[in-house]
Amino acid sequence: MSQATVPPQASAVTMTHRQILEALSGLLLGLFVAILSSTVISNALPRIITELHGGQSAYTWVVTSALLATTATTPIWGKLADLTSKKTLVQLALGIYVLGSVLAGLAQGTGELIACRVLQGVGAGGLTALAQVIMATMIAPRERGRYSGYLGAVMAVGTIGGPLIGGVIVDTSWLGWRWCFYVGVPFAIVALIVLQKTLHLPVVKRKAEIDWWGATLITAAVSVLLIWVSLAGDQFAWASWQTAVMVVGALVLGALAIRVETRAAEPMIPPRLFRNRTITLAVVASIAVGVGMFGASIFLGQYFQISRGQSPTMSGLMTLPMILGLLVASTVIGRVITKTGRWKRYLVIGSALLTVGFALMGTLRADTSFTLLSVYMLLIGVGLGMTMQNLVLAVQNTVGPHELGAASSVVAFFRSLGGAIGVSALGAVLAHKVKDYTADGLAQLGISASSSGSGGALPDVHTLPGPLRAVVESAYGHGAGDIFLAAAPFALIALIAVVFIKEVPLRQHNGNPVSDQVERESTVAAGAGAPVIRTGEQR
Repeated sequence: MSQATVPPQASAVTMTHRQILEALSGLLLGLFVAILSSTVISNALPRIITELHGGQSAYTWVVTSALLATTATTPIWGKLADLTSKKTLVQLALGIYVLGSVLAGLAQGTGELIACRVLQGVGAGGLTALAQVIMATMIAPRERGRYSGYLGAVMAVGTIGGPLIGGVIVDTSWLGWRWCFYVGVPFAIVALIVLQKTLHLPVVKRKAEIDWWGATLITAAVSVLLIWVSLAGDQFAWASWQTAVMVVGALVLGALAIRVETRAAEPMIPPRLFRNRTITLAVVASIAVGVGMFGASIFLGQYFQISRGQSPTMSGLMTLPMILGLLVASTVIGRVITKTGRWKRYLVIGSALLTVGFALMGTLRADTSFTLLSVYMLLIGVGLGMTMQNLVLAVQNTVGPHELGAASSVVAFFRSLGGAIGVSALGAVLAHKVKDYTADGLAQLGISASSSGSGGALPDVHTLPGPLRAVVESAYGHGAGDIFLAAAPFALIALIAVVFIKEVPLRQHNGNPVSDQVERESTVAAGAGAPVIRTGEQR
């Protein structure tokens, strides 16, 4: 077959509404699998960690390890999507996810489980990044809001509905917690089959190098930072030589990563993207949204089970207000944005609702009225629904087709990074607060905290005597309120960031954004690397 060098615009494709929906069905299944891998264990974690004899640190790292792997690999998947077959990549990501899930279900200890979760995270990183990239390739920005609603709805079900699915699995005697890892496998296999039959995109070929040094340094810097946050205050003091070594190490690795990225021919996170104000501000907001998206679902499950003594299934059902808020907001607002082409007002409103929701959740206690709690969760759900996908949409509207992968993955990267940092940091805060509140409660009962025998393991409140159970429930309830209060400033930062984003109406084509001077300059600079499309060939 002949080869033709074509401008970046040619990588865009034209598809009918029916073809888009058929292709989206496989993508949405893959995205559901990716989100499910992070959330399905939320309400199951107290049971999992108890049976595997782990503590609060293990509880946090079972979640953080997958998020960290997702964060670290998202830019790699995004860059590969700009260089080779997107269809092959998404199928590879699904295969990696299936392998990691099966191995995680067979784990016999928390260390082994954490290692398998890393593999799951690698696959989930590909699914998260590639779903955004492929959708942007198929659909013009102006129409993308309509389909982003579907994407947001799936993320809503996966993000907040995952804990409900996990709770039901754990409470079903003939299944058990290991099926929390197996449950996504059938969805992944179906997604593979559907994508093979329905997804047909041009195969873009161009010579390029993967920035492995940049990816390694970025991963190392983030890993050291998260390890420090999760261990400080528990294994060693915040003001200690270990803290100094880890913080300085993370800063040095970060500085080296920036140096490598500015000199790399094909950087993982192209520094030139940050010359665009929309992308920079969207990244700042995405970090805050990541804290909310993952922090809320992970620690709410623990709150309902330990502070309110609910079963895993009931814990999932009690998060329904958040599910409904996210589902309705993402679907309705997506359609409105498609109709009007305007998106900034919804980012501002969503960020404001997220800030208010977190601040109100800061009043959370073990005996907080569920009616009030439902209102707070609804506000958070609506806020997430109005911001998650629309931040990606705003960024995609400012870049050409040849950089959709890198730009989309940058937003996904920092959202996952926010989630990883949020879960790790909030988990550390929770462990510290619970320890203090428990010690205070025991002191009032005339019991020494050192003689309580908890050993740092998560308690099973149903086995505790009445007075001690009340102390533990109160401690975890108060601690949960504290971590949501700690998350509120992040949401406020997101609000400030989106207020300063300059709104550009959504384009009705997939070509380069002619109004964006920075993008035109980057396109000229990348002229030598213009893609070569094998005409007439699709995968």
